Amino acid sequence: MSESCAWKGPLDRRAPFYVAGHRGLVGSAIWRELEARGFSNLVGRTSGELNLLDRDAVHRFFADTKPKNVVLAAAKVGGILANSTYPVDFISSNLQIQVNVLDAALEHGVERLLFLGSSCIYPKLAPQPIKEDYLLTGHLEPTNDAYAIAKIAGIVHVQAVRKQYGLPWISAMPTNLYGPGDNFSRAGSHVLPALIRRFDSAKRDGSSTVTNWGSGQPRREFLHVDDMAAACVHLLENYDGPQQVNVGTGEDQTIEDIAELVAEEVGYTGNIEWDTSKPDGTLRKLLDVSTLRGSGWEPKIGLREGIASTVKWYRENGDDLRE
Repeated sequence: MSESCAWKGPLDRRAPFYVAGHRGLVGSAIWRELEARGFSNLVGRTSGELNLLDRDAVHRFFADTKPKNVVLAAAKVGGILANSTYPVDFISSNLQIQVNVLDAALEHGVERLLFLGSSCIYPKLAPQPIKEDYLLTGHLEPTNDAYAIAKIAGIVHVQAVRKQYGLPWISAMPTNLYGPGDNFSRAGSHVLPALIRRFDSAKRDGSSTVTNWGSGQPRREFLHVDDMAAACVHLLENYDGPQQVNVGTGEDQTIEDIAELVAEEVGYTGNIEWDTSKPDGTLRKLLDVSTLRGSGWEPKIGLREGIASTVKWYRENGDDLRE
């Protein structure tokens, strides 16, 4: 799918800009990035203030605030365990959030919108690195297919708005993200924050061995969430096309290498073992980021630097994080 860029240029820094999910990992980073770039009319609501599952409440919110620009970063997210255990929650909640926000945005005149998905939308056995064109060309990874289907529906919804109403809405699909504000809970965390928590606990407890899930051989690409936020704002001002845009570094490492890097940054010197009875998930998931780089954007935060700063943040905020 291709389309010439009909809309490019700086966004109005004074116009109302709604960040859905502004307290989450991605949303909070986008909020910080927008503030740093001089956006002075940011709008955010906590889940207690606005339940995005409540369609009427979402429409009232859009009618009252009249945002001109929107980033839809709100979602129910989790790792392999959470996705495998609660697939109904992941597909139902995410579909409802997306439909409510996208419908309200359309009805109330939102001009520029960015929908955020995930690299798990691509087939489990997609050729590597994964190009945007590989969407819907094969079977999904079964441990998170419910979440992936919801995100694919969001992409198609945005494409449908473009086709039917001609609005310059876009979608971005980030690789694995990490950084300040991540979910470090035992049941809901993704692999990197889970490793940070596990190794930090082992360091403090004096444990001689840390056991991680799987074989350690799957390869993963990680992007610091502040780089992701910068990419999102860049795309809003420099990209206008129906196809989702991959957002990542274009480089990957084995989970074993990542674990060793986390152990180094935490200061853990004990043994590292792997429980191969636990699932590995997709063996490799590296994004082709040619479209993003072609638009003029490159990541700035290296993996070691990013992990070190995330470990520091976790240690400073760990007592206040959810279990």
